[in-house]
Amino acid sequence: MTEISLPPSGLAEDILVNFTEQPAELHLVTFSLGEEYGVPIRQVREIVRVGGLTIIPNSPAYIEGVINLRGRVLPVMNLRRRLRLPEKDISKASRIIVTEIGAKVIGLLVDAVSHVVRVPSGAVEDAPEEVLEVDTDYITGVGKLNNRLIIMLDLERLLKREQLETGESGDGPQQIPSSIFERR
Repeated sequence: MTEISLPPSGLAEDILVNFTEQPAELHLVTFSLGEEYGVPIRQVREIVRVGGLTIIPNSPAYIEGVINLRGRVLPVMNLRRRLRLPEKDISKASRIIVTEIGAKVIGLLVDAVSHVVRVPSGAVEDAPEEVLEVDTDYITGVGKLNNRLIIMLDLERLLKREQLETGESGDGPQQIPSSIFERR
């Protein structure tokens, strides 16, 4: 444990801003989209099998449709399409990760769910800027676990970017009402 002493002013606020407590480890739900990805477990509500998808006309290309989950209609985002990865057919291993980010609840269609893992915070590095584009700020880093690399996603940023791209102002046909994402 590091000892902290107060500055001559006696104000702890003067030095506390220099210290941010990092969690010792990150708990991630990992899933496959060809490569292994991870999202914070605190944002995952549940994982369900794919079934009963209903297509919504004029929705963005990466919205697979909606599902009825215990009486609640939830949008399902095809994460492969959203991240501009090559298409892959839905299989028996495919799953929908139901996520909750703030007031939004949305399903993420993935190829398969792997594990819940603990990644030491010291084993996470920023993604090399050479491999990132301007609009990939939702990739928060790469976790190294044994011989695996896990691409870590920030779902809040991903959904924020999705709102920007669908034009929350209501200007075009490519919009999903924001109320569909709201928690009830």
